[in-house]
Amino acid sequence: MSSRGRRRRGEDLTKVLFVAPAALAMLALFGYPVLKNLMMSLQDYTLRTFFTGQAPWVGLRNYTTVVTDQIFSQAMVNTALFTIGSIAFQFAAGLALALFFRRRFPLSGLLRSLLLLPWLLPLIVSSATWRSILEQDSGILNRTLTGLGLIRDPVPWLNSPSVALIAVIGVNIWIGIPFNVTLLYSGLAEIPHELYEAGQLDGATGWRAFRHITWPNLRAVASVLLVLGVVYTIKVLDIILGLTGGGPANATQTLATQSYQRSFVDFKFGEGAALSNILIAISLLFAVVYLRGTRRAVDE
Repeated sequence: MSSRGRRRRGEDLTKVLFVAPAALAMLALFGYPVLKNLMMSLQDYTLRTFFTGQAPWVGLRNYTTVVTDQIFSQAMVNTALFTIGSIAFQFAAGLALALFFRRRFPLSGLLRSLLLLPWLLPLIVSSATWRSILEQDSGILNRTLTGLGLIRDPVPWLNSPSVALIAVIGVNIWIGIPFNVTLLYSGLAEIPHELYEAGQLDGATGWRAFRHITWPNLRAVASVLLVLGVVYTIKVLDIILGLTGGGPANATQTLATQSYQRSFVDFKFGEGAALSNILIAISLLFAVVYLRGTRRAVDE
């Protein structure tokens, strides 16, 4: 082997050695839990297992049990409504605010910093705060609406099956807007100003500038943001638990809360693992389909 070949081989080995610790850490922190969760979903894994060490294999019985449960269909619908409603309004509000803050005006930097507060607060703190705001009798929201004459009777935001899911979605939108603003604002900052100057010469201003200049250059960031938003939102747990606990009458029950219920309330860890694996499969399916569709649209 020539000295050049040995040098190249040594460089390749050095690269592998640099990457190996990170790869091992990824396998330990992410690979093992996913594999363990998959194994648990195929076992009768209960609280007794921690004492006996025995978890008999049951195949797909856990999946059959959770899918045929009467709450599963409602949880699926709630999960879809919660995810779609949250992502749509978070993205729309985030894009509008990002476009607004792109303009230079006094205190713009301070306002952008304050906008990050909902994202930086611990979710359990946000849930507790909003729970007090949405309280039916003593909440500040109902008192304000009543004082303005917009409502006559207090709205049971968290106690009515027909309103609770809307209230939970609203709180999740409030929490997710800063993340959308941050990424979209960064994407807007990367668009060269020369494109807008050239567009003005061709009459591309206002909506036409957004359609032909802003959105095409922002599409890559928007694609990543939507995928991350869906993957994050579909597994939201602490906000729902802090506000409604999945109630009333399972009106805010989602697949994530059902997985928590099966695992840490009923101590049926196998069934809880099965539900979490269904969530993972849905997230992966959406990511693959959406990214492939986006890539095809860009290529065309």
